[in-house]
Amino acid sequence: MDGLRDLLNKRIMIIDGAMGTMIQRYKLSEADYRGTRFADYPSDLKGNNDLLSITQPQIIKAIHLEYLEAGADIIETNTFNAQAVSMADYDLSSLSYELNIASAKCARAAVDEFLEKNPSRRNEPGPFVAGAIGPMNKTLSLSPDVNNPGFRSISFEEVADAYLEQITGLVDGGVDLLLIETIFDTLNAKAAIYAVKKYFRDSKKPELPLMISGTITDASGRTLSGQTLEAFYTSVQHANPISIGLNCALGADQMRPHIEELSQIAFCYISAYPNAGLPNTMGEYDEQPEETAHFIEEWAEEGFVNIVGGCCGTTPDHIRHIAEHVKKIKPRPVPVIEEIFSA
Repeated sequence: MDGLRDLLNKRIMIIDGAMGTMIQRYKLSEADYRGTRFADYPSDLKGNNDLLSITQPQIIKAIHLEYLEAGADIIETNTFNAQAVSMADYDLSSLSYELNIASAKCARAAVDEFLEKNPSRRNEPGPFVAGAIGPMNKTLSLSPDVNNPGFRSISFEEVADAYLEQITGLVDGGVDLLLIETIFDTLNAKAAIYAVKKYFRDSKKPELPLMISGTITDASGRTLSGQTLEAFYTSVQHANPISIGLNCALGADQMRPHIEELSQIAFCYISAYPNAGLPNTMGEYDEQPEETAHFIEEWAEEGFVNIVGGCCGTTPDHIRHIAEHVKKIKPRPVPVIEEIFSA
């Protein structure tokens, strides 16, 4: 993906904003989630946003298009929970592969339509489709039973197998890169990385660029499973990601010191897509687009980032403001690792 690297060296790239926030605006009913195919399905399906790539693909494509029009260079597939483990909550584990193909095709169709409407955009690489691989609803590092700290509800092999199926669907659907995101348990992320490497080794296909994005849960600067940011980076750098970064949990103001720290230790590009501030008492996000953009502009001016965008609560308006605020700022230069030879 030389085109992706060329853009990253040229300017700060923009990743899209929240999918869930945009889906909520449609105020979909249980019947909307079911569509025709799942009209008589025995389990409740409302809230299964990933399923909409099959039952309401026009909505998912429209959301992608809004982000592309707002200036996104990278759009994420609607697959945050689209692996067999999380889909078991809806009794839809068997649908994982199909969901990932459908979601990747929704995003690809949006890119194609965007380029048809904006032919001048063809003068540079992209926009790119990132296959989104979320953290899963089960954790390998923490016990779900406070009375039995050694208990795990799932094994490493089960997690890796679920991710492998998801990755296969995403690649078969036509993504340009893979994004392991919202990592709160690094062992889950390691299973995802293992699955990525296994897929390309076994399929003998050219390896796609890999983005990795962790989640610092509070002011302590640690992930939910207790790792410091430096420890997290050290744990995943062997995957040789094209970028590493942070998303979710924090707003841009709260995320700043952690992005600064990461920018000082990482030997790859840095990504950051924070929430639209912290949620209010109703669980909603109040930070306005210009506020989020102002914080991220400061990061950019300090030379912390290469890829920026938004997570929970952000909208195309947030992405539009962010893109406008950083468009003239140079990206963070990637440190060069010097080889040391003994005499």
